[in-house]
Amino acid sequence: MDPAPAQLAALAAIVDHGTFEAAARHLHVTPSAVSQRIRSLEQAAGQVLVRRTAPCRPTVAGEALVRLARQTALLRAEAAEVLAGAGAGPVVLTVAVSADALATWFRGVLAELARPAPDGSVVALRLHVEDQAYSADLLRRGDALGAVTSEPGAVQGCSSEPLGALRYHAVAARSLLPDGPAPDAPAGLPMVVYNEQDDLQHAVLRARGLPEPPVVHRVPTSADFAEAVRLGLGWGLLPEPQLAPMREADEVVDLGPDPVDVALHWQRWRLDTPALDRLSDAVRRAARAGMRPAGGVGGGLSAGSGAAGATGGW
Repeated sequence: MDPAPAQLAALAAIVDHGTFEAAARHLHVTPSAVSQRIRSLEQAAGQVLVRRTAPCRPTVAGEALVRLARQTALLRAEAAEVLAGAGAGPVVLTVAVSADALATWFRGVLAELARPAPDGSVVALRLHVEDQAYSADLLRRGDALGAVTSEPGAVQGCSSEPLGALRYHAVAARSLLPDGPAPDAPAGLPMVVYNEQDDLQHAVLRARGLPEPPVVHRVPTSADFAEAVRLGLGWGLLPEPQLAPMREADEVVDLGPDPVDVALHWQRWRLDTPALDRLSDAVRRAARAGMRPAGGVGGGLSAGSGAAGATGGW
């Protein structure tokens, strides 16, 4: 099959906006025109591409064509920018990144993209904040063209490379443990998790044979999670860059014995475009400056979402 650009654009708009009517408004066409484009696309594919739910969702086959639509849009935008010069619109770069990465080493990427590109091109960054164990799903759906992920295996149509390891330490506020950690800490202490997908703290408890704590708090932003731990709401695992000022101020107690290293990878579409190459270079440089080297990071702590690829003697 050879899908037309208008058909691909209609499919992506439905996925982005949730309904055929909203997609039509976005594309400045009638809903019947959108329906016709999708019917023609499905006839050519020989299968259903969009689940007519609320909101509409792509099927597995539809996800592959959504990726193609995003890739086509990126290439068209870069070509238009070259042809039109400085007056062209920005090239949109959608990236999936974890909240902890965004709050720490990934800020180097933001700083680099804030500077003018050597070729004068303009990019618009669109960040999806997602747990590193789930961010690759956005690549599969075509919702991101690059992702910081704990999955080492490349998503279909993407390349994968190791970035390094973000090191975490289990700590509690000194107000929770004024006499220092007990031998069985953090048993019995209230615990802070990021959200329902965050399994990092639970993995530490399982590895040490400790039971679920009586109180578990959810704090779903990275900065506020760290602040909640600092203020004594409960214990949690904090990345070293966030932990450093708390240790300097002697506000936290290490629960030990060993840190947890979460190995991260950069996955991106296999497209040769200047904007995507520039983004990838920025990610590599920021990772080298803000994380530990990837060498030696491997299995050791069995965990679900947050601790995939973690190591430690818990």
